[in-house]
Amino acid sequence: MIRRLAEELLIFLLPFLMFAIYLAVSGRHPKNREHWEGQVFRLTLGGIILVIVTLVATGLLGERHRGGYVPPHLENGEVVPGRFQ
Repeated sequence: MIRRLAEELLIFLLPFLMFAIYLAVSGRHPKNREHWEGQVFRLTLGGIILVIVTLVATGLLGERHRGGYVPPHLENGEVVPGRFQ
């Protein structure tokens, strides 16, 4: 679960990282606040859109289980663990 949250956080921060790289390559100082003031809303919106797109894509294209879930149950006095069929 923490891995999934870390992946989504990285995807959200991707536009900010790309903008910082753009500033560095274009000869501007990335830590200068004046370069960021007009862009924070756009970068945040871009990050949110990227996260939504990846979540939807994961839901649509992710691994599917053909059968249903069989919960844990007793067979011959022993507990059989739950599983996907």
